[in-house]
Amino acid sequence: MAMPSVAIRGQRSLLRQIREALASGGPAQTRLDTVVRIIARSMVAEVCSLYMRRERGDMELFATEGLDPGAVHVTRMKPGEGLVGEIMRLGRPLNLSDAPNHPAFSYRPETGEDPFHAFMGVPLLRGGRAIGVLVVQNRTERGYTDDEVEDLQIVAMVLAEMVAGSELEGELKGVEIAPHRPERLIGSKFADGLALGVAVLHEPPVAPSQLLAEDVVAEEEKLKTAIAGLQAQIDTMLEGQHGLVEASYEVLETYRMFAHDRGWNRSLEDAVRNGLTAEAAVERVRSEHRARLGQARDPYLRERLHDFEDLADRLLRHLSGDGHAPRELPQDAILIARNLGPADLLEYDRTKLRGLLLEEGSSASHAAIVARALDIPCVGRLTGLRDRVSEGDPVIVDAETGEAYLRPRPDVVKALQARLEVRLQRRAEFAKLRDTPAFTRDGAKITLLMNAGLDVDLDILEETGAEGIGLFRTEFQFMVAEEMPRFNAQAALYGRVMDAAGDRAVTFRTLDLGGDKVLPYMEAEREENPALGWRAIRMGLDRPALLRLQLRALIAAARGRPLRIMFPLVASVDEFRAARALVDHEVAWAQRRGRPAPSRLDVGAMIEAPSLIWHLDALLPMTDFVSVGTNDLMQYLFAADRGNPRVADRYDFLSPPALRALETIQKACEETGTPVSVCGEMAGRPLEAFVLVALGFDRLSMPPAGIGPVKQMVLSCDREAARRGVQTLIRGSAGTIRNEIETLARKLYLAI
Repeated sequence: MAMPSVAIRGQRSLLRQIREALASGGPAQTRLDTVVRIIARSMVAEVCSLYMRRERGDMELFATEGLDPGAVHVTRMKPGEGLVGEIMRLGRPLNLSDAPNHPAFSYRPETGEDPFHAFMGVPLLRGGRAIGVLVVQNRTERGYTDDEVEDLQIVAMVLAEMVAGSELEGELKGVEIAPHRPERLIGSKFADGLALGVAVLHEPPVAPSQLLAEDVVAEEEKLKTAIAGLQAQIDTMLEGQHGLVEASYEVLETYRMFAHDRGWNRSLEDAVRNGLTAEAAVERVRSEHRARLGQARDPYLRERLHDFEDLADRLLRHLSGDGHAPRELPQDAILIARNLGPADLLEYDRTKLRGLLLEEGSSASHAAIVARALDIPCVGRLTGLRDRVSEGDPVIVDAETGEAYLRPRPDVVKALQARLEVRLQRRAEFAKLRDTPAFTRDGAKITLLMNAGLDVDLDILEETGAEGIGLFRTEFQFMVAEEMPRFNAQAALYGRVMDAAGDRAVTFRTLDLGGDKVLPYMEAEREENPALGWRAIRMGLDRPALLRLQLRALIAAARGRPLRIMFPLVASVDEFRAARALVDHEVAWAQRRGRPAPSRLDVGAMIEAPSLIWHLDALLPMTDFVSVGTNDLMQYLFAADRGNPRVADRYDFLSPPALRALETIQKACEETGTPVSVCGEMAGRPLEAFVLVALGFDRLSMPPAGIGPVKQMVLSCDREAARRGVQTLIRGSAGTIRNEIETLARKLYLAI
């Protein structure tokens, strides 16, 4: 039996009938029965059925026209069961000419669906989350056309909003329109701390006050104007690139290609022509992309989802006319996101932002690094987070254990508040130590420095008690900007950093880009092993204009003051020799023009590549200092990508191989008189810092929040006793000696 397109039979009339039926009053079941009857009649379908997701996750038949009415609220399918479960799992339509022969088909005799072969089902999506399934069936074996699938998707989208909205509010008992039970999710801690607050979705689902267009022509014109504005905005961004880096043009060109994508534009236009408002059309197309691409295993395809998500957000801003106005946060906001870039996090009011929960990411991601710098507790790798939380839900971020509590029970909240009190007391103790020099009990001076990279870091330098900035990540300025920072912008930032530090030393690390650090305006070349690819000093040496401009800005910012420059990921002495030659060239360039050279210039290298461990005799005489980047050093030493959640936890800093490598570096520096510091994640953890002190390191650079706890540890430490204990342990054969180190710390009455 041919099934005429709903559009031909008057789709807008159908949508109005559905809206009127749901708003008519009376029992919810009666209204749903009316809705499926209207859809079946309008679409010339012999069956129309509505399934809704219950709180336990199973799917229940809620209304039907054409199947046995006795099956309503009787037929239930477990998550993933049957064709309905398949649609829920995939989040996209299923169109079959002979449904009983599909491998996922689940026969339910009580429904009386034996004679029906043709089957089309579409998910009811809200914010990319499936809350139900709408099905039409016919006796004859036939495939439904693309237009028919499109029509039913429009109906399902409108139905999802109406079912979840005021029309049936409070009447669909036990239906999971939005999660509401207490849940505990286990992830990974990215930035230490505890927080209690209310959920704020970074990408809140659009719930337009009006779904159906009163004037289709006006909505088409509104959408057309908004799309043109979006495309013009991206064109302007593209024109702002002046060729400093060739790839910076390519990424915006690719982004512009998505904005001009005919398929994306056509989907939006078709949704409006079929009776939706422009805003509702954007949300519908966004939900489809999210449901389809969100399950892709290919990282490239998942990145394309982020592109389309951002385009949808930008387009909605153009439709609403609010431009780039910053979003208002409630007090005690907990930000919820799949993933974030550093610029995204910095757009929020940090005085109201209490915590961050991420579905994806890694402890080395941009968002995690910025969260640590801002002292915002962050937990990531929370599988299914976005589908389990709604805007305004009470949420706990437990970044001590790497957990998140959604809609927590009162006893859980009470326990957290007690732990927060303890943390506040400890912070008060750390604050009292701010001006106390960090000497061990046996008189060894340990210099504690702060890692930084943002303007906001300068505000807390004084209150941390840090003796300087041991690592200033210059790439952050590039990562949060919409275009390549020019010379004046770079020099101004470096000057502010040195002014804020006063007579305290600042070590500027040159750009550490590539790998997992991709600029928003620079197209990242797809590499099979990005962590081992074109990044850091390799990029700087291959793009000398970029590196020289940064060096020139650093020299200008120094204004005759002492300057410390450090190159990241040096893997060979030849790389350091070439990089140092660029520094000498830029100093000479400044002097020829009558500009002041630094009163003292120290140039160092980061030891992150294991290759340097066996060539320190050649490297150290060339350097004024070195710093050990333990994050990268360990991932290369153990061949475990720290950004890959499957392998990032497969090694331990406190293992004999790791500690022996660090011991080798420290002894070589001691023998040559080369100043050495540790500026990786390891330095900011009291137990790990204890081992570093025992190995002989006396300069540690860490996130601001780590300085108080590490100083307290140092003041309680007997370095010589620690050295003897650790030396014995690292000669063992165990894969990790963490438990043994903890036992040693207790024996030495260490404050950790």
